[in-house]
Amino acid sequence: MPLKMTKFKAAAVSAAPVYLNLEATVHKVCSLIEEAADMGARLIGFPETFVPGYPHWYHFLRVDQAHPFHIRLVKNAVEVPSEATDQICRAAKKAHAIVIVGINERDPVNWGTLYNTNLIIDHNGGILGKHRKIMPTMVEKICWGAGDGSSLRVYDTVLGLIGTLICGENTNPLAKFALLSQGEQIHVANYPANPARTYYKLTEAIEIRSRAMCFEGKVFTVTSGSTFSDEIRDTICLTEEHREFMSGKPNCYTAIHGPNGECLAGPVMDKEEIVYAEIDLEQCLIPKIRHDVVGHYNRFDIMWLGLNRSPQRPIIENGTALRRHPGQMSEENFFQKLEALLERIEDTQTRDEIQALVRMYRGF
Repeated sequence: MPLKMTKFKAAAVSAAPVYLNLEATVHKVCSLIEEAADMGARLIGFPETFVPGYPHWYHFLRVDQAHPFHIRLVKNAVEVPSEATDQICRAAKKAHAIVIVGINERDPVNWGTLYNTNLIIDHNGGILGKHRKIMPTMVEKICWGAGDGSSLRVYDTVLGLIGTLICGENTNPLAKFALLSQGEQIHVANYPANPARTYYKLTEAIEIRSRAMCFEGKVFTVTSGSTFSDEIRDTICLTEEHREFMSGKPNCYTAIHGPNGECLAGPVMDKEEIVYAEIDLEQCLIPKIRHDVVGHYNRFDIMWLGLNRSPQRPIIENGTALRRHPGQMSEENFFQKLEALLERIEDTQTRDEIQALVRMYRGF
């Protein structure tokens, strides 16, 4: 079968949420999906933690001063699945578009824990998966828990092989390689605004990361950044000193780059706008002749990446996860099915080796 090389229009959204308001921000997401689809977009990327917004206050408030804002954030965070995700899924299905949107995810069991999560929705309105940021950056550790390797995945879609990383993860060469080594063709990255007046220039960092991802991996990168609205500033800034500190410009960056690192659309900074670019996956082929870092241009006999896909779990007893999300198979049922399959393996040595591994994993 010939290699699938699709052509389609992608969209990167530069916008601000309706800050700390779940219902209103979900409505805005659905409206922006419709707007992008009307322009022909079949892949739509949204900013980091767009629903219901990024916790900017941790960059200038003491933790105790920020408690009221954190409570609002938890109350307006997103459970997956929920009515909020259902609405976004219906909008994606109506638009016949793949949508990747950043959310503050509230764990339905450990409800005091939030995650910085990208939700990946397919063109039929189904949730393909969710990626939790594996390591919150600096003060973000106050707000979010850490993700795990189970979500470092690439999704085989009608448009191609799509992967996503959040903000600073796009600086992590191992995280990037984990996706590239799964055949990633389209990379979706997203960021918040950063109006804080510090030495760190987020817009410059985003451009470097986006172009580097494309040039190293020979992929297209759709980069979406949030804007910092007056509403957000008025909500969280308690003094004029705070307002001055959170008034730096430019403070956000949205663009689409091609597999040589060239900018195809944007960049847009400090304003709400959707940028569009035509994606032709065939353009990834020629650059790979020179440098295919997950293929012929590497030495896997010298260096390679190990990836632990085990999900984090709050409690395990005798190898069985006691607190599971609905529909998740227990480890006991998994091993029962595995042992039933082992009986059908005729090679005695192979069967014994697998059984030994099973017993070792279960602790007896």
